[in-house]
Amino acid sequence: MFETISKIGAAFRLPGTLSAYDAITNGNINATYRVTYRDESGSSKSYVFQRINTVVFSNPVQIMHNIDLVTSYIREKFPNARTLHFHHTADGKNYVFDADDCFWRVMNWVDSVTFNTCDDPAVIEATGRAFGRFQNQLADFDGAQLFETIPDFHNTKKRLDTLFAHAEADPCGRVSGVQAELSQIASVREKAGALSVRYAAGEFPVRVTHNDTKSNNVLFDRETKMPLVVIDLDTVMPGMAMYDFGDAVRFIANTAAEDEPDLQKVSFDTEKFSAFCKGFIGEVANGLTQPELDSLVLAAFSVTVELASRFLDDYITGDKYFKINYPEHNLVRTRCQLALAMDILKKQEELEQIVRSSAAEAAAN
Repeated sequence: MFETISKIGAAFRLPGTLSAYDAITNGNINATYRVTYRDESGSSKSYVFQRINTVVFSNPVQIMHNIDLVTSYIREKFPNARTLHFHHTADGKNYVFDADDCFWRVMNWVDSVTFNTCDDPAVIEATGRAFGRFQNQLADFDGAQLFETIPDFHNTKKRLDTLFAHAEADPCGRVSGVQAELSQIASVREKAGALSVRYAAGEFPVRVTHNDTKSNNVLFDRETKMPLVVIDLDTVMPGMAMYDFGDAVRFIANTAAEDEPDLQKVSFDTEKFSAFCKGFIGEVANGLTQPELDSLVLAAFSVTVELASRFLDDYITGDKYFKINYPEHNLVRTRCQLALAMDILKKQEELEQIVRSSAAEAAAN
């Protein structure tokens, strides 16, 4: 591995001598390393080397095209804002293939901390602010320049159509055991798919969206706990602003793990939702249209049903996409997300009032 990393560093023209590297194990898809170089004076600088999983990301060149355009745009328009810096080879590419045809990229290391889960309202608000600011920074960016690297990624209607088509086919003989889950999804199918139908009809603006707005995709200052930069830009694509918001609160405001088998522990935390709202809407309130603001809660519901449908679809078709730890793992995930979605629906009026209050507060400021 030392020889491979050394060659990758040389391809990206990194100064100094390779002195150390360590694997970073908190990612589930790509192989990631912290790599340190030392110069003649003894000073050291660290970088992040990533070998991209091309099974999951089948179009890595398109991904890096999107990342290059987005990060360059932010850096040029907001010179004082921190953004990810990916290095380039002598021929101007921000990626390189090694001798084994593996796909690599290199970015600067940012000394920071991340939060997989968080109960601190200030940090949750800061997370919302980080994702809101990211979207605001790209408000004038022409999303048509970006590749749709995962077509129909958040097309909820299509996801649901696919689920019910596979349920009809029943390729693994599992459908008889999931009738309750299918019935529950069917009961909200039209409501969950409504935003994607309206988006396809042109009722919402095409935004540049992150599409993986988990709290651990924000780097924070170790001391101040202020957000430094949004990371993991592999799924940056054109999309709906509301789904970035919805996916974030689906993750942050769930009182249980994504695969909690005890559904009594699963609920949607309105205080965490309120904290994220304050941060996110405080950044984007003047940029979003009223229909977008009015659809934020519905987006949280829709994206949660969408994820439940993806877990159930994977279970029905033989667990080919999501990594599982036991045979019914995807079914447990399905039930957890459905319980969360139904709690969002139950609290919809209260949540929409929180959105309105956050928007009014942002307008007043």
